Amino acid sequence: MPPNKKKGEMEGIDHRMVKVNGITMHIAEKGPKEGPLVLLLHGFPDLWYTWRHQIIGLSSLGYRAVAPDLRGYGDTQSPESFSEYTCLNMVGDLVALLDSVAGDRETVFLVGHDWGAIIGWFLCLFRPEKIKGFICLSVPYKPRNPKVKPVEGFKAVFGDDYYICRFQEPGKIEEEIACADPRRVLRNIFTGRKLGPTILPKDNPFGANPNPNSENIELPKWFSEEDLDFYTSKFDKTGFTGGLNYYRAMDLNWELTAPWTGAKIQVPVKFITGDFDMVYTTPGIKEYIHGGGFAADVPNLQEVVVIEDAGHFVNQEKPQEVTAHINDFFKKLQDKDNNKSF
Repeated sequence: MPPNKKKGEMEGIDHRMVKVNGITMHIAEKGPKEGPLVLLLHGFPDLWYTWRHQIIGLSSLGYRAVAPDLRGYGDTQSPESFSEYTCLNMVGDLVALLDSVAGDRETVFLVGHDWGAIIGWFLCLFRPEKIKGFICLSVPYKPRNPKVKPVEGFKAVFGDDYYICRFQEPGKIEEEIACADPRRVLRNIFTGRKLGPTILPKDNPFGANPNPNSENIELPKWFSEEDLDFYTSKFDKTGFTGGLNYYRAMDLNWELTAPWTGAKIQVPVKFITGDFDMVYTTPGIKEYIHGGGFAADVPNLQEVVVIEDAGHFVNQEKPQEVTAHINDFFKKLQDKDNNKSF
């Protein structure tokens, strides 16, 4: 058994498999069964493990924290076709998961990072009555543009080598990751601090001919060799295709969500990002977040937090700060509900 799994068990994180929407999903959970439920959604290339600090921290505050490996990741099943990774599949998985774990709770709290944030937006859009409040990390809401498909739009703005464009051809980027060494790729993704849009040159996208001393560069304090071992062991087992299929279904999502063109997010939202986040530093994003566009699309946006000296994986880099922000927002919503009942 890997050392980190032993650590998780020592901390009392429970693991089990749940049948949802035609697949078997692995979830990690901790906290009193009667506590307010917080659903934690990871991104790419990630796992339930990204929330290890929040699971411990939130459960100690009385919450029931539940973090799944999403469809295509970790110990959850991975359908083969990218057409089985649409927003409808994902939200269907989560609705079934909540039916299984939420008990008598009519609403739950939601936290999402990266692709987990995108799926969180879809869940709030499709089933707002299930969500008491949403904390979004890194990726703001992006309303559907009826005039252009997503991949075509990204290509026009950032070029053919923009990472989302490069992820589209099945099998191609998987081969490039294998050539570059998956462990090195994961190490670079989690610890990199490159700002702005991610470009993957076709000649050497992941550093296939890297500095021979790169493995000797010390990891940041927030991400240990043990953490990297855990991620590497899981992606060595599953590969990256499941996670990449989310990107390959983006244009299909655009087609499926035509009925929601112009729809706004109505649930209470708090947005958190790091000041060195590659999404936050992409041209146009800061202006959208701080210039009124974000608040117009998300009328119940209650707070925007930019954490200093943090990159994309802000929940891992600044775990105590992020957990405190989560608790503060959800406690305010609970207090507001309690005051309404009097």
